[in-house]
Amino acid sequence: MIFTSVEFLVFLVLLLVMVGLARREAPRRAVLIAAGYVFYAWSDWRACFLLLGVTLVGYLGGRAMGRAADRAARRPWLAAGIALNLAVLAFFKYAGFLAGNLQPLFRIAGLELPRPEILLPVGISFYTFQCISYLSDVYRGALPAHRGLRDYLLFTAFFPQLLAGPIVRGGQFLPQLEREHPLRAGDLRLGAERFVRGLTKKLLFADTLGVWVDPVFAHPAAYSPDTIWLAVLAYAGQIYYDFSGYTDMAIGAARMFGFEYPENFRHPYRSLSIAEFWQRWHITLSHWLRDYLFLPLAYALSRRIEADRPLGVRAETWSYAGAILITMFLGGLWHGASWTFVAWGTLHGLALAVHRIVRDARGRRRSGRYGVAGKVGSWALTFLFLLVTWVLFRAPDFTTAWTMLRRMAFLGGPAGIQWFYVQGLVTLAMGVALHLWSIRNGDRSPGLDLRRPLAWPALVALLLALTLFAPVGRCPFIYLQF
Repeated sequence: MIFTSVEFLVFLVLLLVMVGLARREAPRRAVLIAAGYVFYAWSDWRACFLLLGVTLVGYLGGRAMGRAADRAARRPWLAAGIALNLAVLAFFKYAGFLAGNLQPLFRIAGLELPRPEILLPVGISFYTFQCISYLSDVYRGALPAHRGLRDYLLFTAFFPQLLAGPIVRGGQFLPQLEREHPLRAGDLRLGAERFVRGLTKKLLFADTLGVWVDPVFAHPAAYSPDTIWLAVLAYAGQIYYDFSGYTDMAIGAARMFGFEYPENFRHPYRSLSIAEFWQRWHITLSHWLRDYLFLPLAYALSRRIEADRPLGVRAETWSYAGAILITMFLGGLWHGASWTFVAWGTLHGLALAVHRIVRDARGRRRSGRYGVAGKVGSWALTFLFLLVTWVLFRAPDFTTAWTMLRRMAFLGGPAGIQWFYVQGLVTLAMGVALHLWSIRNGDRSPGLDLRRPLAWPALVALLLALTLFAPVGRCPFIYLQF
């Protein structure tokens, strides 16, 4: 069940009615838990047992650590909980990938290694990360172990974030359960406004751009360099509007029931550096990787580096570089069991490491000063890097990526087909205008305010536009595959 389907809208309305009719908080939460499992079972009912198993690992591990006297006593429970979550993730997401890469070695020995056909449960990367962060926070004492199983079930199975995030931590969600959540008019209005914004991003922007992207990436050798460039630009817009649209719908749906989720995007294509990009793109994943992977790695590496390195760069800079490379390598692998994702993550890790080394060598203050020309140049260089690496992210294999990159560099091959998708060009222009609008309005995004009378005819016009101009059919959300 995806947010843009008619089935989901019926599900959402029925759920709002059921929660609204409940007079006490206990039945409200029971309804929301049941609804979360119905929502998840819509794709494959068997995956519900996996979700329940991961939930019980987190809950029981947290309770055991809550009873432990100190960190030393909590450490085995943390290790066991993380190991179980990673084992589940590795089996379902990477078993086939690992078998495929080991196959040549087995063939040398005259053996045939069967490649398992394992169906990837939707959202597994998100709720396993959610459980790992909860266990880590309880271990560090940053979050008390939650005693109520019912509320912990709601934490992991609340439907808005279940399939594709944002990654909601225990410290962000569980304290909200200390108060009651009856339906309130203000929450319904704000949630509906945010949901409609996300729906517009997905259907009018992402799906329209996808019409341009898919055929070009499927047969890049057939198209001219300018068409390839425009298709890559279109993909940059598609993945942003697709995923930020999903996030807006998730935040809006949660808000309708009185829950607040963290922001996940802040106009990332405005970034003047790759470091700023990762402060604006998929923020909950960036923060998760920073807190639970990068910082422990950087601390461990810094203890092994004793002497300063050339150019006056301190030991912590080199520990940062090593830790960020490992973190982004694993971050690329998290996105998918493919070497193209690994290459994408590694390139971002290299760019972040170089940015940090150069910044520390020049000094923080000097590197933070930009004139108009400096801002334009920094933005252009960052955006060009993003476009090149998006090719690796989207391409099904290195051969396709190499063909596209050669065409983008105007190297080799015939001129090819020139295809200018008019609706795609209009959509790209609208996206640029919206980003420029956000610059003038302090990072805010335009949206409907349903308290104003003129917003209602605008809403009707928007729904009419979605009906008339959205591409036929429903494209799945890109991040559902991760």
